[in-house]
Formats: sequence, structure tokens, C-alpha cells
Amino acid sequence: MNETGCFQDAMPGDVCFGCGADNAHGLQIKSYWQGEDAICDWQPQPHHQGWGGLVCGGILATLVDCHCMATAMAHAIRSEGRPLGSQPFYRFATGSLSLRFIKPSPVDHSLHLSARVIDIKKDRQYSLTCEVQVGGVVTVTAEVVAFLVWRSDAQTNSAFAST
Repeated sequence: MNETGCFQDAMPGDVCFGCGADNAHGLQIKSYWQGEDAICDWQPQPHHQGWGGLVCGGILATLVDCHCMATAMAHAIRSEGRPLGSQPFYRFATGSLSLRFIKPSPVDHSLHLSARVIDIKKDRQYSLTCEVQVGGVVTVTAEVVAFLVWRSDAQTNSAFAST
């Protein structure tokens, strides 16, 4: 099984602001496996500020959200023993996103995100944890629930959309 490559490359047609490779104005995050954890390194720009010199909390929430949705998708594919980019394609949507801001995240430093799937229910509800670090210091922790809402091989996806 090939686990190399970023998760977002396995999401064709993704125009999401946070993770969409097909959104030239978005954040363009790239997530990869590092053992059991999914990691993402991202460099904020001055226009991502909330307070002067600090990353906007909404941008941090978007980073965590999109990294976790991509992690859920990659985990589902990995658990089936398939390489990223193979069919069927899956799409996940946020069920809940709970962030705890521990310390400010400076805009002039790279952010390191690390996420992990910790539980799966009914083959479609994925619970994840995620943290953001700056220079090895945790600045944000999160608990996220992702729902499998679309599969490219399903006749109808309405069953996946309801909780």
C-alpha cells in the first residue's frame, strides 16, 4: 500500500477554502501520514492575522477542521488497505469542532498540526484529536467529529448525510 503523498491530492474537485487544492485563494494545506498521526505544516501570512502579529482564531479553526476532515478520509482509505487516490472517493463533513486556545499562535512562525483518529462509530462517525504547535509549544488543542457524507460508489448518498 502506498501511503506517500498529501491527502488533499486524493480529493479531486475540492474547492474548500482551507484544504481545497482547486481553490487558488484558499489556505492550500497539505496533510501527510507520519506513523499513526496525520501532520500538516503551514506558514501563516500577514493577512491571516487577528490581533497584530497573531494568527486569527478563525483561521486556526479552519486549519484544524480541514486537516481533520482530510485525516478522516485518509484513515478510511488506509483502513481498507488502499492507496490514496484510489476509488471509491470519500467526503467527510464536520459534525462538531471544539477548540481550546492555549497560547497565541504567532503569524511569523510555521504551525505544525498533528491529528489522529481515536474512535469510529457505525463506519461513518470518526472522532479525532488535533493539536497545533508553534516551535514545539502547543497553542491549540481540539476534539473533532467527522461524518462520512459522500462516497463515489454509492447509488444515493442521502443515507450518509443524516446523523
